[in-house]
Amino acid sequence: MDALKKLIILAFVMLMPWLNISAQDSKTAAAFRKSYIHETAGEYAKAVESLKQVYDENNYYVNLRLGWLNYMGGAFTESAAFYQKAIRLMPLSIEARLGLVLPLSALGNWEQVIAQYSEILKYDPGNSTANYRLGAIYYNRSEYQKAYKHLETVVNHYPFDYDALILFAWNNLKMGKLQEAKVLFNNALLYKPDDESAKEGLGLIK
Repeated sequence: MDALKKLIILAFVMLMPWLNISAQDSKTAAAFRKSYIHETAGEYAKAVESLKQVYDENNYYVNLRLGWLNYMGGAFTESAAFYQKAIRLMPLSIEARLGLVLPLSALGNWEQVIAQYSEILKYDPGNSTANYRLGAIYYNRSEYQKAYKHLETVVNHYPFDYDALILFAWNNLKMGKLQEAKVLFNNALLYKPDDESAKEGLGLIK
C-alpha cells in the first residue's frame, strides 16, 4: 500500500507542471477573448491591457496580437516593438512581417518597410502582397524598372486583379512600353468598364 501511495504522489508531482501549463493556457485564452471584445468596441487600450495581464515575452501569439492592437490604438512605436519580438521568436513568419510594415509605414520608415517586404520575398518570392506593395512604393518613387518585376509577378499570378492591372499599365506607360500598357489598360476596363484611370492612360497612348 505504501508503494502504491508513493507511485500516486510521484505521478501527481510529475503532472503538476502540465496542470500549470493548462491553467496558463486557459488564462491566455480568456485574455484573448477579452481583447477581442474590447477591440470590437474600439477600446484598444483596454484590449492591450487584457493581454498584458498574461504577457510572456516568449509567446509569439501574444506579441503578434499586441503588435496589432497597439497599431490600431495609434501606438506605432510600441506596435513595431511587439511585431519585432514576434519575428525574433518565429523568423520565418510572414504574417508578423506584414504586420510590422503597418506601424513602420505609419512612422514613415520606408526603407525598413522595403527591407521587410524584401525579406518576405526571400521566403515566398510569389507573395502577392509584398510584390504589389513594393511595386507601388517603387512606382511612387519613379523607379519604374524596379517596380516592373514586382508588378509583373502579381499580374502573372492574378491576371484579372484590377489594382495590379492598372498600376502595371501605368508603370509600362511610364517606361515607354506603349503596346503593353494599352493591353493592360484595356484589360482593366474589362474589370471596370468606366474606369477613368484606364481611359486616361489610353488617351495618352497615340
